[in-house]
Amino acid sequence: MRLNQLLEGVDIREIVGPTENEVELLTMDSREARKGALFAAIRGTVVDGHRFIHSATEKGADVVICEELPTEIEPNVSYVVVDNSSHALGWIAANFYGRPSEQLMLVGVTGTNGKTTTATLLYELTEKLGYKAGLISTVVYKVGSRSIHSTHTTPDAITLNRLLAEMVSEGCGYCFMEVSSHSLVQHRTTGLSFKGALFSNLTHDHLDYHKTFGEYIRAKKLLFDGLPKSSWALVNADDKNGAVMLQNCKAQKQTYSLRGIGTTNTKIVETSLEGMLLEIDGQQMWSHLLGRFNGYNLTAVYKAATLVGFDRDEVLVALSSLRSVCGRFQTFRSATGITAVVDYAHTPDALANVISTINDVGQAHRLITVCGCGGDRDRSKRPEMAAIAAEGSHTAIFTSDNPRTESPEAILADMEQGVVGRNNYLTITDRAQAIRTALRMAQSGDVVLIAGKGHEDYQIVGTERRHFSDQEEVEAYFRTLEQ
Repeated sequence: MRLNQLLEGVDIREIVGPTENEVELLTMDSREARKGALFAAIRGTVVDGHRFIHSATEKGADVVICEELPTEIEPNVSYVVVDNSSHALGWIAANFYGRPSEQLMLVGVTGTNGKTTTATLLYELTEKLGYKAGLISTVVYKVGSRSIHSTHTTPDAITLNRLLAEMVSEGCGYCFMEVSSHSLVQHRTTGLSFKGALFSNLTHDHLDYHKTFGEYIRAKKLLFDGLPKSSWALVNADDKNGAVMLQNCKAQKQTYSLRGIGTTNTKIVETSLEGMLLEIDGQQMWSHLLGRFNGYNLTAVYKAATLVGFDRDEVLVALSSLRSVCGRFQTFRSATGITAVVDYAHTPDALANVISTINDVGQAHRLITVCGCGGDRDRSKRPEMAAIAAEGSHTAIFTSDNPRTESPEAILADMEQGVVGRNNYLTITDRAQAIRTALRMAQSGDVVLIAGKGHEDYQIVGTERRHFSDQEEVEAYFRTLEQ
């Protein structure tokens, strides 16, 4: 594709060099550069891509997108100077892959908690109704029935547009996509055409990156600010930030609620560890999912599905058959009557929701909670999460999550600051040992909640990524009880 075609929609300060160069490859990694490549120099949080412009042109890159010109200019290279390379790359990637988002019913899902469940259920429901769809989520990317390993909640602009183009070429008419606050601030979604956007909630998270809660809110709001009049915006009316998302939003505004204040309203009629009976806009449905937070997720899925254009009654029937998403309130039961719940809850609000859900059912004799906090991340939520676990559980066991380059003992010490004066907790650094200890402590009728990692099948210790799965630990222990 010629350079001038790729630059449609890009705000350009100047172009130095030829303007008719052909581009066959887009990359942000100078090591991938070759003849026919466009190299985008991105200012990352750790590394500035401008340092590698010379390396990219040495390997044959014909086009460089940059915010400032390098000191050495190659005569046959096109240097496109822009105000923000990430923003420019969004439009370039969209153009390179033929604006695939415009050929899909693309729905973005954002918020602190519930993104993965909501996006995944929308994908599964669409497929169950007989339509081909794509999914971009924290757990997995899906192109129809084909699964691709997920590297980020929302991938970079090049990967994102390539995935969307694959969905179009394979006949998908829909794509449901988690949109992280990081991706919005870093312009990974620039150039995409969203037909709808959904907001779940906003709670304490990612302040190590955004620094203030106000900046976190503004990051999420970017998705709604960019929606055209022809699209729709669906927000949780029970979260005070739902109204903030709709400020200055030009799209058709819709809300959902469990308190009766939305354009779509839900009541939880009854609940058990097997699921719950819901009444959504006067229609009853049974769900295998459990918990008030899933009441919100299911209501959002129902309303979004009808906004997409699906029949309401067909949506309710399909919803009732869907199961929990991997690592999201995923339950396991032993032959001896112990229930284990694996959940991704890694924020104070999410952990409180899961614990209250188990306690509200009232069928558990005791709740034993295993949880930890990630290293090299927001330290302020550590004592808060520990307090929530200890207050809502018979026993809490604090352990490692992904310690990364921090000392696991130091992370646990931070958590213990939230439980000063309490005696219903243990600290066990080794996560496998912590899980086994909790399961050994459990008796028939007890529930063991293992929170924080959910679908993740690894642990990051130092800079090493090691295989580890909460689910595998539970299943292995339950097998020993059957022997």
